[in-house]
Amino acid sequence: MADAPRITLLGTGTMGAGMARSILRAGLPLTVWNRHAEKARPLAEDGATVAEDLTQAVRDADVVVTMLFDADAVAEVMEQAAGAMRDGAVWVQSATVGRDGIARLARLAEEHGLTMVDAPMVGTKQPAEDGRLTVLAAGAPGTRETVQPVFDAVGAKTVWLGDEPGPASAMKLVANSWVAMLTAGTAQGIQQARAFGLDPAQFLETVSGGAADTPYLQAKGRAILESRFDPQFGLDGLLKDLRLIRAATAESGVRTTVVDALVDAFARASEEGHGQEDIAAVVVSFSPPAAAPAV
Repeated sequence: MADAPRITLLGTGTMGAGMARSILRAGLPLTVWNRHAEKARPLAEDGATVAEDLTQAVRDADVVVTMLFDADAVAEVMEQAAGAMRDGAVWVQSATVGRDGIARLARLAEEHGLTMVDAPMVGTKQPAEDGRLTVLAAGAPGTRETVQPVFDAVGAKTVWLGDEPGPASAMKLVANSWVAMLTAGTAQGIQQARAFGLDPAQFLETVSGGAADTPYLQAKGRAILESRFDPQFGLDGLLKDLRLIRAATAESGVRTTVVDALVDAFARASEEGHGQEDIAAVVVSFSPPAAAPAV
């Protein structure tokens, strides 16, 4: 692909590694970097160039993608990388950073003379591996031709939401609040069925095919029933997002009643040691309290 953009991906965690493999499968030249280099090195077997030096990683890139944990991590990395990026390169900011976070990063981009596209991804580990994410994007129309090959490689569709950074990150909060509601609702339904002496698998069968059914409910429900909590979407990551959602929702004047309950449920699961597991592990928050020991 002679005209393919040269891409550098900063951050090769659960989502980033899957995105990297999808980019490589599309035949796009890719350099990867991670603060913990050992997490990036396996991608060399898939054809990626693994950079151990951040400035070297971004120096020749047409598109630099950040897929890091939060706004602080992105800002720290891009403060170091900005001076090494070539003129005309586009920064695709794909971490979930919230409304305040994307405004902060847009200011950083402006201060360093960088062109940034706000582009968080909707989806989890398997869609990232399969190139089936939904890309939410907002940025200058002139950047679209440059970044679209990247979006086509990692996503099943791209939803353009505006010409300036901000709307895409806002929509990601809306989408993740719905993911949290579906996951927690599925977990509570399963625990209610158990508490009522019912087979929880029959809860999934009851809603299957009806108006209240979704593929996500079935997938998370099966994961819960099988105690399969390998992280497709890490619980602590969603908890971070929920706190961003609560802050942004409160600032907008919308009541946070449901978000407060979700923060409480996912925080309890994290405190019980499930933060690095999949978000389906929130089911532990709905377990009956342990019986007090007999005296």
